[in-house]
Amino acid sequence: LKHLGTDIRIILPLYRMVSQSKIKLKPIIDDLKVPLGGENLTARVWEAKGIGKVPVYFLERDDLFDRPNLYGNAQGDYYDNLERFSFYCHGALRIAEKLSFAPDLIHCNDWQSGLVPALVTGPYVKNSVVGKAKTIFTIHNLGYQGIFPAKKLWITGLPRDNFFRMDGLEFWGNISLLKAGIVYSHAITTVSPTYARQIQVNGYGMGMEGILHHRKSSLHGILNGVDYKVWNPATDNHLPSKYSLRKKAGKSLCKESLLKEMNLNQSLNQKPLLGMISRLDSQKGVDLLVKIMNDILSLDVGLVILGAGNSSMQRALSRVAEHNPGRMGITIGFDETLAHRIMAGTDMFLIPSRYEPCGLTQMYALKYGTIPIVRATGGLEDTITPFNPQTGRGNGFTFKDYKPKAFFSSILNAVDLYHNPASWKKLQNNAMKEDFSWDRSARSYLDLYHATLKAG
Repeated sequence: LKHLGTDIRIILPLYRMVSQSKIKLKPIIDDLKVPLGGENLTARVWEAKGIGKVPVYFLERDDLFDRPNLYGNAQGDYYDNLERFSFYCHGALRIAEKLSFAPDLIHCNDWQSGLVPALVTGPYVKNSVVGKAKTIFTIHNLGYQGIFPAKKLWITGLPRDNFFRMDGLEFWGNISLLKAGIVYSHAITTVSPTYARQIQVNGYGMGMEGILHHRKSSLHGILNGVDYKVWNPATDNHLPSKYSLRKKAGKSLCKESLLKEMNLNQSLNQKPLLGMISRLDSQKGVDLLVKIMNDILSLDVGLVILGAGNSSMQRALSRVAEHNPGRMGITIGFDETLAHRIMAGTDMFLIPSRYEPCGLTQMYALKYGTIPIVRATGGLEDTITPFNPQTGRGNGFTFKDYKPKAFFSSILNAVDLYHNPASWKKLQNNAMKEDFSWDRSARSYLDLYHATLKAG
C-alpha cells in the first residue's frame, strides 16, 4: 500500500514477543492517557520501521500485553481480554490524536480491533483528529468473535442505550466485538471472494449470517497475498537446493534431503510424497485425513506431516506413523525451517479444510511446484482450479463433499497423474507460473479505500 502512494501507519500492542525480539524500538510517547472503564491509564508508545519503512507504533502496557501468549493459554482465553483490547482500541485512536495524524481511513482487523468503528461512531465522533475517519473492517476468520458478557459493556466506554441493541453489538445476550466491527464500519472485507459469499448463509455464518447478508452491499472479498521474498524456492535459504520454474532440478534434491531428514525410505524418491503443514483440528479437515490414512498409505506413497492441535488427532496420526516406519513421518509442533523444506520436498500438498477463509499454504505450494489437493471452499476454491489432462489447464486437484471418500478420490486422481510424467510436468509448470503476490491484493484494497471515501 505504501508503494502505491498511501501514507499508512500500523498500530499494535507491544506483545512480549515483540519487546523480546531484536526489533529496534524508539520511544515516541511517554505518557499517553488511555480510557478504560471510567479510568484513565497511562501507556507508552514505541515506534519501529516495518517492511518498506512503514511506521509501526506499539502500545505498551505491561500488565495487559507482557504475557507469554497473545490471547490465552492452555486454560483458555485470558479472562481480561475485553479489558486488554478495549484499551488497545482506545489507545490506537489516542495515538493518532497525540501524533496529530488524521487518517482518512482506519482499517481494522478481526475482533481485537472491532471496537474501533463503534468508538468512531460514538464517543469519538466529534474528535477533531479521528472523528471524521471512515472505517473498514476485515474478517479473517468468522470463528473468532470476541464474545463477552453484556454486564462488561461499561469497560468499552460505549453507552449501553445506544449500542447494546440487536442492530448494535448485542449478540445472543452477550456483546461481540466482531459484530461491532461488522455493524459500525463503512465497509467490510474478508479474505476471499468465495468466503464473502459463504458467510452470508447458515452453516458458514456462525450466527452472523443475518447481519452479514443485511450488509452484503458493503461486503467485499479480497484474496490475501503471498510474500514471495519469503516463500520462493529460487531464493529460499532454508532449502538444501534452490530451484525455479526454468531450473527444477533442485526440487528432486529437496525431496531426497527431506526423506533423509524424516527417516523415510529412499525408494520414495520415485514415488509420490504427500505433505501437510497445518493446525491439527477439524476446521483444517484433519478428521477426514485420520479416517483415510490406511487407504492413502496403501497407494504406495509417502506422507510427511508437520503440525499441532487436537490431542486425539495428534495421537491418531502418530500411531499410524509408528506402524508405518519409513513411509510416514510426523513432527508435532511448528518449525519454520522444516515447513519450508516440506513445502519444497513433497510432490503434493493436502488441505482438506472444512472451511477456509483464504488459506496461504496452497499459494506457497503452487510456487514450490508442490501440487495442492484441496477441498473447494473459501479461498481454496478461488485459488485452485482442477487440472484437466485434455486441455492442460488447471493447477491442482479439488473435491467438494466434506467426506473421506471424496478426499481420497481426489488423492487417487493426483497419484494416477503423477505416474504420467508429461501431464505432471504440465501441471507443475501451471502451478509455478501462478502469481498471488500482495501487489494485486493491495491494488484491490486501494480501489476499495477510494470507493469508500467517495461514498461520503
